[in-house]
Amino acid sequence: MPLEIRQSLRLVQQPIMTPQLQQAIKLLQLSRMELVDLVRQEQEENPILEEVIEPSVEAEPLETNYETLTPSPSEVKETSDEEKEIPRLDWGTRGYSSRTRESGEEDERPTFENFLTKKTTLSDHLFWQLLLNNFTEEERLIGTLIIGNLNEDGLLQLSPEEIASQSGLEIPAVERVIQEIQAFDPPGVAARDVRECLLLQAKQVYPGEILVQKIITDHLSLLAKKNYQAIAKGLGVSLEEVVRATRRISELDPKPGRSFSDENILYITPDVYVYKVGDEYVVVLNEDGVPKLRINPYYRDILREQAQSTGEAREYINEKIRSALWLIKSIHQRQRTIYRVAKSIVKFQREFLDRGVSFLKPMILKDVAMDVDMHESTISRVTSNKYMHTPQGIFELKYFFNSSINTSRGENIASESVKEKIREILSKEDRQRPYSDQELVEILKKQDILIARRTVTKYREILGVLPSTWRKQII
Repeated sequence: MPLEIRQSLRLVQQPIMTPQLQQAIKLLQLSRMELVDLVRQEQEENPILEEVIEPSVEAEPLETNYETLTPSPSEVKETSDEEKEIPRLDWGTRGYSSRTRESGEEDERPTFENFLTKKTTLSDHLFWQLLLNNFTEEERLIGTLIIGNLNEDGLLQLSPEEIASQSGLEIPAVERVIQEIQAFDPPGVAARDVRECLLLQAKQVYPGEILVQKIITDHLSLLAKKNYQAIAKGLGVSLEEVVRATRRISELDPKPGRSFSDENILYITPDVYVYKVGDEYVVVLNEDGVPKLRINPYYRDILREQAQSTGEAREYINEKIRSALWLIKSIHQRQRTIYRVAKSIVKFQREFLDRGVSFLKPMILKDVAMDVDMHESTISRVTSNKYMHTPQGIFELKYFFNSSINTSRGENIASESVKEKIREILSKEDRQRPYSDQELVEILKKQDILIARRTVTKYREILGVLPSTWRKQII
């Protein structure tokens, strides 16, 4: 049969991801902080967008009905002409002021420098001590290389040979400077490994405790396994002496640089609040900090006055207005979707809200997707990086979706509930005879929970609990 090329028409339906749809999907999976950053960026790039400054009110309604909310561009709130005068910036006093400061009036406000804070880093602390000592120029060069090559824990990452190669000086001089810096504060800094770090601290904090130093030097691996009998036998001392020395070692810090860490603590701001009013739970979205946007009326007036005109300026304004309207609509759609998903979660997990984690029900994305008539991928995006404040605490929305484990009664129990039961069992165990993973399996079996040992091991590791041999305490 001869081959030939033919042209034919065929009508098919194919979804197309428009830029507007891509933006709406992106907004769904953003966290609160990311949403605020995106809105700020859009405000900088789009002059049509304007934030609505609303006056503070004494009481807010407890519940917002997002199910019946159908926002449209015409519903974006317009500010009245009787807005309060915007405070002007007084550059002379470095602050915002609604009036000029009268002559002769004392300004008791703190200066701008009082608001500047900078935490002392480990390098700053060590350089300060380096300058206080009578080092030569060569020794200060070595000290600068040593301090500059400390990790965040305060441990030295280069060998003396590498430092000597970079500085062009002799290895004995490098070793001498390392020993000098190891005497700096905090104790244990500039050590090559954890063993040397603990030994340096032990010599400074417990100079007369020879047993402590011997355990760190020769039996650190046995100490990690809490094999106190082997340490006592190897050193020829009693078990009580080993336990007493071990308590001394536990007071040392294997990471002396942690106290100078510059990491900032990020606090969780819930996206949804769940309150119990009477016998019902009410879902309230947290909209604090999320800018409320509108179309700048100035540009709208320009289009009205020049309705018949054409040109690049008019096309630019029209394009920015369409972009702004779609962003406002997408944000409202995001809020409505979060509200519907949160209400569905509350409906499924009512027993958890009433009685705690042990009564959390197994639930998958499909359950909520069918309840709110959405696709599972949409539910997955909505629950990413979102948090809910409940009477039982603050939880990520993903927390409520977990697998199920069978019981001997033919029922299902959520995996998070099993983790909570394991945590409760371990909190009550005998420290001298901790439960092994197999013993945990048997205990859970008596509570009608059928679970494999490897699953118990996985849950124990998720909870951050060490194996039984490491949890064991002799005395």
